Amino acid sequence: MKLSIITVCYNSEQTIRDTLNSIASQVNVDLEHIVIDGASKDSTLNIVKQFPHVSKIVSESDNGIYDAMNKGVSLASGDVVGTLNADDVYMDNNVLASIEKVFSDPLVEACFADLVYVKQNDLNQIVRFWKSKDYRQGDFKMGWMPAHPTFFARKSVYDRLGGFDLNYQIAADFELLFRFIEVNKIRTKYLPKTLVKMRLGGTTNKNISNIFKQNKEIIEILRNHYDNFSLFDFVFEKLKNRFAQFTSRPK
Repeated sequence: MKLSIITVCYNSEQTIRDTLNSIASQVNVDLEHIVIDGASKDSTLNIVKQFPHVSKIVSESDNGIYDAMNKGVSLASGDVVGTLNADDVYMDNNVLASIEKVFSDPLVEACFADLVYVKQNDLNQIVRFWKSKDYRQGDFKMGWMPAHPTFFARKSVYDRLGGFDLNYQIAADFELLFRFIEVNKIRTKYLPKTLVKMRLGGTTNKNISNIFKQNKEIIEILRNHYDNFSLFDFVFEKLKNRFAQFTSRPK
């Protein structure tokens, strides 16, 4: 079984070496690493080219992070596709081997796990713990979603259901997960394990304005799907979940 990992980057010279080292150090896995660069103007590409494990490199202007991810998915030749952005790293060297084991069950179409947010300048300083759970029908309208960097799906799922919807500028990851899991009911498995360290300051959480825009798009997606969508329940459950992320830590 081959795993295709897509890394999207733009002017990422400060962090991408950590990401590349993290993927290069994965053991006991057949790996294809695809880097989609948005025509960086710094030394990002020079750093990428220092890593011989990288299978494919594309560097050209794009229409944002989700357009770049779609390019990566279209180039993927693996049986399973995952993403790891240029400021994130895997928790240890066995993450992808554990994913491969999950997909040894032919009934599993996708899986997801837990994630920790860490400080920009200290990968060992945990700020938030995004603990997921087994999916239940209706969870999305209650503010739940799996952490996208921990999400892996069979390439056949993307081929069947499509990639990221570019009509959403900042919540296309939510829309894709919602469409795959809630709408089309693909068979998922929750892996109760922390797989990814994600630096604070990414596109969706770098400021209040982006958090507001993301949630506005998410509410639009949910209202378009549910006749009985409750904004109060969504906000209440999401705030409760976020509080837990700041107050709990992985064991």
